[in-house]
Amino acid sequence: VQLVESGGGLVQAGGSLRLSCTGSGRTFSSYAVGWFRQASGKEREFVARISPSGDSTGYADFVKGRFTISRDNAKNTVYLQMASLKPDDTAVYYCAAGRYVADRPSGYDYWGQGTQVTVSS
Repeated sequence: VQLVESGGGLVQAGGSLRLSCTGSGRTFSSYAVGWFRQASGKEREFVARISPSGDSTGYADFVKGRFTISRDNAKNTVYLQMASLKPDDTAVYYCAAGRYVADRPSGYDYWGQGTQVTVSS
């Protein structure tokens, strides 16, 4: 499975962005997908995850109520809608695919190249 993220950019605090993660292959719909982020000088951290069918989602506490993960398996795409963005949300955002939902990077087998999100104050 190959993953490609898009949708990152520069936004002011309080603004919104929607990230997309598009996967290759007909089996993409059988994979759980997670979003992670890594700020400069920090470890990669879990943001959100979604089950293969999309009926189960999970979020890190610091994004609950602000970010929404969803997927469209007909388009082989998982989305991360981000609202009320804060400067602390600045990071490279990565999507990852794996056989099971997980909150740790080690739970995923395939990774995208990342997309930069910068939130200005």
